[in-house]
Amino acid sequence: MFKVVSGLFAGRASLAAVAILLSTHSQIALAADAIAVDTEDPTASPDPSRFGRFEQKLAGWHVVLGGGAIIVPKYEGSNEFKVLPVPFISATFRDTVRIDPTGANIALYEQGPFELSARLGYDMGRKEDDSDHLRGLGDVDMGAVVGARAAVKFGPAKIYAQLDKTIGGSDGMEGTLGIEVTRPLSPSLIVGAGASVVFADEKYMQAYFGVTPEQSARSGLARYDAGAGLKRADFSISATYMLDRNWMMRGQAGVGILVGDAADSPVVVDKIQPSGMLLVGYRF
Repeated sequence: MFKVVSGLFAGRASLAAVAILLSTHSQIALAADAIAVDTEDPTASPDPSRFGRFEQKLAGWHVVLGGGAIIVPKYEGSNEFKVLPVPFISATFRDTVRIDPTGANIALYEQGPFELSARLGYDMGRKEDDSDHLRGLGDVDMGAVVGARAAVKFGPAKIYAQLDKTIGGSDGMEGTLGIEVTRPLSPSLIVGAGASVVFADEKYMQAYFGVTPEQSARSGLARYDAGAGLKRADFSISATYMLDRNWMMRGQAGVGILVGDAADSPVVVDKIQPSGMLLVGYRF
């Protein structure tokens, strides 16, 4: 739910900013779902008269433009933080296709409380100059991500399972199990909370948390083999406030806890990974 991501903004700053979620952690994905998820409240439908013909061309589309800032670790496992500006755009067509900074999500099946969707996106990888602690480890290249997600709704709660495969870069695979709860407290205020656990295969774990003999010699970090298994647990709370029929404000805070081989890696300085976000958006 909050796939949260960091270390993107060196020479890649502008792309990473536009691609909020697309860091390598689960906490940064907190932005794409951020404004997009809670904005379909029927009590706050946008004003169709403001943009005339332009509005007519958007018939069938739900579009949100916005921006704000996030604070995230410099990389997954860092004890240093960055505050980053975040441009944001999300476009959803007839509740079937959603395009946002993370990529494209396509609804494949929906029947009653059950949902199945596919996703195309990317993993920004990691640069060794994201932090002095990474010097000598080399870069983890950017890769394309293909994935699928299944979910079932229980009232205001949604339980989901997601599987993502990275092609290129780490060539790894991540799986996420989680629950999200969203509830309106008034016509203007929507609050949410989420919890999830993330699993990763050996390729992913070794790319981001392992230290080969060559990397050890260059970096001074101890050699370390990271195996497949549970990587982290994530928790978040959020609030979305409709300022009027079109303008909204969203705040979100989260914390990730690295576990297992990830937490024990010499690459990791702090296994507690907090993050925060504040966005303002406009719905067309």
